[in-house]
Amino acid sequence: MPWKVVTENAYCEITPAIRGLKQQWEKNNYINPQLYRDYDVKRGLRNEDGRGVLTGLTRVAEIEAYKVSGNESVSPADGILYYRGIDCRTLVTGSEQRGRFAFEEAAYLLLFGSLPTRQGLNDFCVQLAAYRTLPKNFFKDVIMKAPPRDLMNTMQRGILTLFCYDDDPNNISLENVLRQSLQLISNMPVLAMYAYQARRYSLGESLFIHAPQPELSTAENFLYMLREDCKFTDLEARALDVALVLHADNGGGNNSTFTNHVVTSSGTDTYSAIAAAMSSLKGPRHGGANSKVMQMMEDIKVHVKDWNDPDQVAIYLDKMLDKQAFDNSGLIYGLGHAVYTRSDPRCEVFREYVVELAEEKGRGAELALYQNVEAEGKRLLMARRHKDALSTNIDFYSGFVYEMLGLPQELYTPLFAVARISGWSAHRMEELSEGGKLIRPRYECVEAHREYVPMEQR
Repeated sequence: MPWKVVTENAYCEITPAIRGLKQQWEKNNYINPQLYRDYDVKRGLRNEDGRGVLTGLTRVAEIEAYKVSGNESVSPADGILYYRGIDCRTLVTGSEQRGRFAFEEAAYLLLFGSLPTRQGLNDFCVQLAAYRTLPKNFFKDVIMKAPPRDLMNTMQRGILTLFCYDDDPNNISLENVLRQSLQLISNMPVLAMYAYQARRYSLGESLFIHAPQPELSTAENFLYMLREDCKFTDLEARALDVALVLHADNGGGNNSTFTNHVVTSSGTDTYSAIAAAMSSLKGPRHGGANSKVMQMMEDIKVHVKDWNDPDQVAIYLDKMLDKQAFDNSGLIYGLGHAVYTRSDPRCEVFREYVVELAEEKGRGAELALYQNVEAEGKRLLMARRHKDALSTNIDFYSGFVYEMLGLPQELYTPLFAVARISGWSAHRMEELSEGGKLIRPRYECVEAHREYVPMEQR
């Protein structure tokens, strides 16, 4: 049977034939939920108590989120996030006290396993600045080539295209992978910002492109390239720098980092592994969560008349939990975390900058609403789930900070990638040096065996 040529207009249509095939798929692909219990499947690679299944060892980062007693029972605890054994909060406070930005120091620590000396940090920053440039005509030939409907996809396309500009792209020696990693750490903010500017231009807005400045930090350069006048305050740059530090890693088991481990274990190139991690991060259950918080808060602003009245806030949150408001999901986004129990240490650090920025920007009324949603939401959720502890995720406040910095929502997840590339790079190098085996978990097939039926007998 000859193929019919699909017209351009019909290329993205869901046709009646596709709907019929979808019904056929549903008919033949149902799996009884009881079978997951019968086979003791660790759905989401998690045990019954919520802890992740142990699939590897790492020295890069660690989450301390609960206490485990002698009989293996789990109890809530204040969260701590360690980078190479060092509480990441001390990276923020240590650099702040000495008047420097912290992200580059955190990236060095994650990659090399030790804190840099003053000269070592300076040399590292000089190397990053030297790499912070895309190939000639890359913006015009790659980023502007197709309309950037989603910045994460545009960035992925850019990363995969950089493979073609690399003279030794498939070499997975640690020395070569380190070179590639440093180049990607340097250029991730450039890719994000240029994709955003191309997006603006495609929507009919003026195009302005600022080349990154070698003397500026990653956070400063991001704001410099974002704004038409290139200006920013010290508090704005420091708040963004802290966000980058706190998002740089979150343990080897988070979805995008595990994806990076899995793809790296196949022996593939750096660009493919990082593009795969980007695919994971794009998902709303992972890196896209803060945008969902912002959408939720905009909805609450409309439906709650008195933002300072906890009772009014609680009434509307109850409706949300009953699936009668906002997106009818029954969720309060930004409250609770897959691992952290009593507190998310990243949120505790970030909270100070939220308050300072809200004061500087005159956004105290909105801050009060956030605080009421946090307090009442946690109270309601703990009562419904019969829990005595629930953490506020960093995503609850990060979107508010980004909004105060003038970042559009479409840049929130790309900014996450700008930070997390340092952790991905560290884990990729660790997997290449220590892994040795292709990661291949087992899936039990529950389809009955049957005979092939000839076409005329079907």
